[in-house]
Amino acid sequence: MLNRNFLLTPFLFNLLIVAAPLHAEVLSSTSPTIRDNLCVGLGCATDETFAGLYDSVVIKGNNTRVVFEDNSTSSGFPTADWALEANETGSTGLERFILRNLTANTTPFVVEGDAPTSSLFVAADGDIGLGTSIPQADMHIVSDSSSPSLRLQSTSIGQAWQIGDPVSLNAGFQIYDVTADSTPFLIVPGGNNQLSFVINGEKIGLGTDAPQEKLHIVTNASNTDAFALFDANGAGSDAAFRLRQNGLIPTTWEFRNQQDSGRLNVGIAGGNTPLKIDNAANNNLIRLGRNGKPGEVNITGTLVVNNTQLNVPDYVFAHDYALRPLSEVQAFIDENSHLPDVPSAAEIAAKGVDMTAMQMTLLKKVEELTLYTLELEQARAGQDMRLAAQERSIALLQAQIDSLR
Repeated sequence: MLNRNFLLTPFLFNLLIVAAPLHAEVLSSTSPTIRDNLCVGLGCATDETFAGLYDSVVIKGNNTRVVFEDNSTSSGFPTADWALEANETGSTGLERFILRNLTANTTPFVVEGDAPTSSLFVAADGDIGLGTSIPQADMHIVSDSSSPSLRLQSTSIGQAWQIGDPVSLNAGFQIYDVTADSTPFLIVPGGNNQLSFVINGEKIGLGTDAPQEKLHIVTNASNTDAFALFDANGAGSDAAFRLRQNGLIPTTWEFRNQQDSGRLNVGIAGGNTPLKIDNAANNNLIRLGRNGKPGEVNITGTLVVNNTQLNVPDYVFAHDYALRPLSEVQAFIDENSHLPDVPSAAEIAAKGVDMTAMQMTLLKKVEELTLYTLELEQARAGQDMRLAAQERSIALLQAQIDSLR
């Protein structure tokens, strides 16, 4: 309940009459009406001067208060008592204007004495200005500092966020994690139109306000590439992105820039890496399709298979190599419809092809073909020599016949 000093007792009423100006009129003793000005408090002069203030109520004294006491007794009616207080008590009290809930002993509203003009301004259209008397939006915050911001803090979970520019390193718009002292979201000023981060439903657009995929990056300026950069700067950290699907055969593929080798690895996340590209690889080592030849695969470098020494079939040229007679080759082809030592079409369809083994087999057949060609050449040369000898013998016999005639 209230201190009796705040009640309008007959004694206090008489003081009000004395403290009021001489021209004040008391029109009723039960429900008094004070016309013109009124001064209340021990600081009021006998003939108070109001310095041009009309229809004013002045409360003058130490630690002035206006108390609103609700003595409702009916069930369900509000009963809280309130007070408007000017300044705190005591020699070290602060200069401030306070709205206090006396019943709950809380202070929901405080204005410090040094608060600047228009700290809180409500315009005619309902717009709220903080630091401005001309708000240009539903809420407009203007600050003389270099860090205008809005803080959201939870005392129950111990987390605080700050929206605006709390660190003022680049005058950007930031969402700042006060608790972790980090900035997970930043917009640098001066960006072009639509070069912003847009969320449209479940799609994110960078440079477009109409993203067509889950992530859509658009650049419209000339000589401006639409790149996405995955930058790993910490020690022992790789840069990578993954493609995962959970269909009939759930698989997660990974493209990883390996920090300890600089190599691009393409493989299964946590599994095998079938493709590795060294960071010092030459330009255009493999080209798929070239100069209007869409089916061409062009390898410009040296093809090394399995990192092992290949069994190159130079043994075909050894003197003790048993070269099949062509008659046997013909018989094998007639029976099997493919060359000896070469897998058939059915075998390749069933088991695939070992390109290394196939290359060596083809080289072996080329070398055998060379030997067959040389044998034919030698046989042809021998036949030519025999024909020449026969022609010489015929000529000699013809000369002898001619001499007998």
